[in-house]
Amino acid sequence: MSSPESLSQVSEAPTVAAPPLDEADARAAAQEAIAEAALSFSIKVLTVNIHKGFTFFNRKFILHELREAVRSVGADVVFLQEVTGSHARHERRVADYPTNPHYEFLADSIWPQFAYGRNAVYPGGHHGNAVLSKFHIVSFENHDVSIIGPERRGLLHCVLQVPGLDTQVHVICVHLGLAESHRLLQLHMLCDLVHQHIPASAPVIVAGDFNDWRRRAHAVLAQGANLHEVFVQAYGKAARTFPARLPVLALDRIYVRNAIGHAPLVLPIRPWSHLSDHAPLAATIEL
Repeated sequence: MSSPESLSQVSEAPTVAAPPLDEADARAAAQEAIAEAALSFSIKVLTVNIHKGFTFFNRKFILHELREAVRSVGADVVFLQEVTGSHARHERRVADYPTNPHYEFLADSIWPQFAYGRNAVYPGGHHGNAVLSKFHIVSFENHDVSIIGPERRGLLHCVLQVPGLDTQVHVICVHLGLAESHRLLQLHMLCDLVHQHIPASAPVIVAGDFNDWRRRAHAVLAQGANLHEVFVQAYGKAARTFPARLPVLALDRIYVRNAIGHAPLVLPIRPWSHLSDHAPLAATIEL
């Protein structure tokens, strides 16, 4: 192949040039891009079973360490299971035990809004689910989904007003039963809650401890409430979370409807395996 005779032969202008973009058109295109970006709003969520603030087998009270770890994630909305609302005996006997409910202690100055759903009540105390939020909680309701027997379970449904969004965001903190027959009934109750209490177009985030080691929840929630799990969407399968030191069971989940999960992750063994028997899950949710 012969080389060009001069540089001008290489740098000739194209035979067809693109017309210059009119200034008004350029401004309109920029405004349209900004408007499209504004329609997309993301929040970071975290779910963790805190085991009433104690390590596995209740050997050590670690709620103070847990608070620092939860803060470090930087979540906008936190879903908590097994949260102590009150425990008179522990208040007397456990060193540095907070006198206020644990959800208030964890929320502190980071999450100005919180809601608590009392599930289990016993002499001198109670525990349940909680939601901590940086956004205004318009309303909340705890739905009792306990089946026959001693296990007390609930679905804590909160309605959030997120600045910049015209529609309200619905979040549900879940802790389902240990028996599979109970879980299936509770999953159908969850579907009924979504259908009866949440507008069809509203964003929904459902997170918590499903105890669903046989992975039956995916099909039930997809068919019954159009809820889809973010790890399944991102990686093809639910994340293993239990036991935290060497997870083999996928018990904890984050499901969404009218929203998209991005970059879901299981939080690292250190420090979390010391703080909970469940590995926490976090994800960014595009609304």
